[in-house]
Amino acid sequence: MHNKELINKINKLKKEKNAVILVHNYQRPEIYEIADFLGDSLGLSQEAARTKADIIVFCGVTFMAETARLLSPNKKVLIPDKNAICPMACMATDIGIKEMRKKYPKAAVVSYVNSTADVKAESDICCTSANAVKVVNSLKEKEIIFVPDINLGRYTQTKTDKKIILWEGNCYVHSNILPEHVKQAKENHPDALVYAHPECSPEVLQYADEVLSTSGMIDRARASDKKEFIIVTECGMTNLLSQKCPGKKFYAVGGVCFTQKLVTLQKAYDSLVKEQYEVTLPEDIAKRAGKAVRRMLEIK
Repeated sequence: MHNKELINKINKLKKEKNAVILVHNYQRPEIYEIADFLGDSLGLSQEAARTKADIIVFCGVTFMAETARLLSPNKKVLIPDKNAICPMACMATDIGIKEMRKKYPKAAVVSYVNSTADVKAESDICCTSANAVKVVNSLKEKEIIFVPDINLGRYTQTKTDKKIILWEGNCYVHSNILPEHVKQAKENHPDALVYAHPECSPEVLQYADEVLSTSGMIDRARASDKKEFIIVTECGMTNLLSQKCPGKKFYAVGGVCFTQKLVTLQKAYDSLVKEQYEVTLPEDIAKRAGKAVRRMLEIK
């Protein structure tokens, strides 16, 4: 089927099955067309928590679908491609966190939502790139074990007096962005503002005019009087920004998240038709991990 036909069929099925489709900002542009809610991890977590749909189809990677399941335990949560696994999420383990707790018994554990449910279950609270600083500063503990992204942890350290104990994890897309890539983009587009994601290295962030989550980039670009922007994150983000901010130009500095791009319209359609690739979690893991995610959402 052609994209237009698939989109029409998916939209019809959503009504018939009382389903919603949550779409992450890094998805393919055509996936935006079937989104009931489009956003970053924080925004989509909030939508998952309050939806009244019977079925949630999560067009993203597996940890996102798991998070939706944690917040909507009575809903059927589907992921269109079960192999859409975030490599960074696999870099932290529940066993590793237990060992870290022994080494730093007074520390709280903050897990980035880009982590598995097993890791969230061993954490005190979760965070996203949009609220990591707020989450860390809300805690009474003076030491924070931050997993799994080392660069988001480093960035958070610059915004808090607490001691951040870093985990050696990273996003391959953001870690492969080098300072010289941003410098070259600035030379090519001297009038452009630089928006960089906090998963980038400190060496890259020093060239940013603002360090922002993906939803933060949309909000700031909309509000800005500037017409040109260098976007330092997964390259597909420029597609969404161009759609959300007509009349402005966006230049990508960053590679492709191949696991995000595994989701296609055909896979989303098949998932909804067959109700396949349902996300399930052991009851004990779901209970403890859900507590950490809900605690994050309580922070204003």
